[in-house]
Amino acid sequence: MAKKLIKKWFPNQDRIRHHQHLQFLGRRLHDPNLWHLNRRSVAGAFAVGLFCAMLPIPFQMVVAALLAVLLRVNLPISVMLVWITNPLTMGPIFYFAYRLGLLLLGLPAMSVEDATSFDWLVEHWDEIWEPLLLGSLLIGLVLALLGYVGMRLFWRWHVLQRWQERRRRRLARRRQRRE
Repeated sequence: MAKKLIKKWFPNQDRIRHHQHLQFLGRRLHDPNLWHLNRRSVAGAFAVGLFCAMLPIPFQMVVAALLAVLLRVNLPISVMLVWITNPLTMGPIFYFAYRLGLLLLGLPAMSVEDATSFDWLVEHWDEIWEPLLLGSLLIGLVLALLGYVGMRLFWRWHVLQRWQERRRRRLARRRQRRE
């Protein structure tokens, strides 16, 4: 059921393969791992997508797509997971990453009273980029690992549930035939 639901929301493969801006990837877009829903491809896509979502850079989706193609993991899932950092969640996530980076570097926190403006960010960029990048990379790596392992475990659990359900149905059919 989950596969059908996910496939319903996926973009059309042929449309993506023939998109004029993606032609530089050539035959790599025809790799079945970029489109199939299997344990390895989906777990890898979760790792790529969650890692890229934490990068404090513009065009995270492009980075996620390129990494998905390079690592041969599910492309649509990798790109969709980047949407975790959207305009509503970006501020709190990157502020937490910045604070984590400060903690790891042993630096004092800056006053962020006026930090809501883009001008403030540009003016203080030389002071915030290192802790922000360090915190973002660390959070991205942790989330990538958790996403990969979590998806592998979830996939295994789901397969076991389906096996048990099939076994129950088979046993029920045998009982009905005996009666």
